[in-house]
Amino acid sequence: MRVEKPRQSFAGLWNISFGFFGIQIGFALQNANMSRIFQSLGTRLDDLPALWVAAPLTGLLVQPIIGHLSDRTWLGRLGRRRPYFLGGAILAALALLLMPESPALWFAAGLLWVLDASLNISMEPFRAFVGDMLRKDQHSAGYAVQTAFIGMGAVLGSIFPWALEHLGVSNAAVAHGVPDTVKYAFWFGGAALFCSVLWTVLTTREYSPAEMAAFDGPAASEEGAAVRLLAARHPAAGLPWILAGALVVLAVAQFRLEKEVYLLGGLLAAYGLAQAVAILRARAGRASMLGHIVGDFAGMPVLMQRLAVAQFFSWSALFIMWINTTPIVAGAFYGAPDPKSAGYQEGASWVDVLFATYNGVAAVAALTLLPLLSARFGKARTHIFGLLCGAAGYASFFLVRDPAWLIASEVGIGIAWASILAMPYAILASSLPQAKLGIYMGLFNVFVVVPQLLVATVMGSIMNRFFPGEPIWTMAFASGTLLLAAAAMLRVAALSRD
Repeated sequence: MRVEKPRQSFAGLWNISFGFFGIQIGFALQNANMSRIFQSLGTRLDDLPALWVAAPLTGLLVQPIIGHLSDRTWLGRLGRRRPYFLGGAILAALALLLMPESPALWFAAGLLWVLDASLNISMEPFRAFVGDMLRKDQHSAGYAVQTAFIGMGAVLGSIFPWALEHLGVSNAAVAHGVPDTVKYAFWFGGAALFCSVLWTVLTTREYSPAEMAAFDGPAASEEGAAVRLLAARHPAAGLPWILAGALVVLAVAQFRLEKEVYLLGGLLAAYGLAQAVAILRARAGRASMLGHIVGDFAGMPVLMQRLAVAQFFSWSALFIMWINTTPIVAGAFYGAPDPKSAGYQEGASWVDVLFATYNGVAAVAALTLLPLLSARFGKARTHIFGLLCGAAGYASFFLVRDPAWLIASEVGIGIAWASILAMPYAILASSLPQAKLGIYMGLFNVFVVVPQLLVATVMGSIMNRFFPGEPIWTMAFASGTLLLAAAAMLRVAALSRD
């Protein structure tokens, strides 16, 4: 007989998700300042997407692996998710401490790989941790609290350089380096990230494997499903992916696209090869981590598949924003595209305020607006509303002339951000098998990562060909992709029960 999980108090919800507060400080500092750091170290605007490719690529590789491993980990008193929180937090804190001291562009780019991999190691198990610790009727509340912490952490991380400037810290760029405002913000962020994750580690106790079996029933029937699914397939199933990768590589050479697009072709071919290898091993009766991951990816529930399409378009828009907002605001609104100019630094600091605004709106919306709308109209329709608000926010960049009014644009973006962080996970959490929650959450984040890779590899080619030197047009792409995400959610709403 199954036993119901204990109901968590507000303090319990707080402790479960507080570590995300620090993780998001790290992400916010990265998102708002890495273009600034790269340009301060001498990179050209056209090369920014290639440097940013580190972030989504590490997420693509790390999250499914960490999800698979955390489902199968149990380290005594540390549990199964918390070892990954803590290890990732230590590595991310060190990367944040070293980043502003980067002596050269290659060093900063390498640290971005380390930072993003470490943040993903900490972040991915947190998604599953909510499902582990909460009853199904508390999933929405749990992800809302997590989203609120994400918003609050992002506000603090985004606004800290701007606040330091107003406290008298120098915001002037130095030769081959970053301003003191950015340097001190990264150091603070490293300390805050480690301390907040440590809080969750010390204040929560994970349910043991025996307790989880009592709550959710035995997981044996789920364990071999992925391998059986693979064994029933032909090894040639990976061939279309390999051919697609080869076609992308040929297109790069034929049409002289940006060299970063080679990465996209390589990833497609690599997945096809991985699929063929996993099928051959499954047919031979040899289960492996690769087989489980590939099999679970191929066997995703239908609801998850439909929701993945909306995630793909949603995160395309977000990554466009993170890469391009600083050069857009500095160039189009402050008339200062030169990273060494005072006007550019002023515009970059205003971007910190804008990012803090949308994250602050997200924190408030997650605890107030979204629960109200989802209770009345359902989670899927609430998410459609949020995505439309974001599309309007991006489109308004073409209507605003005074940079101060971009605050209004960020309100719509903030509502969309809150919905993107909360609604898809709330929809999924109650429908996924508990024993595979980590791997499914990791695989779902593939559809967060792949669009970022596409933006990082393809957007530079599009901009150079059609809008050279005018990054503001990327906001039109961002608005359009959120409209496509809203359209994709209509299919989710047709299948979802709420």
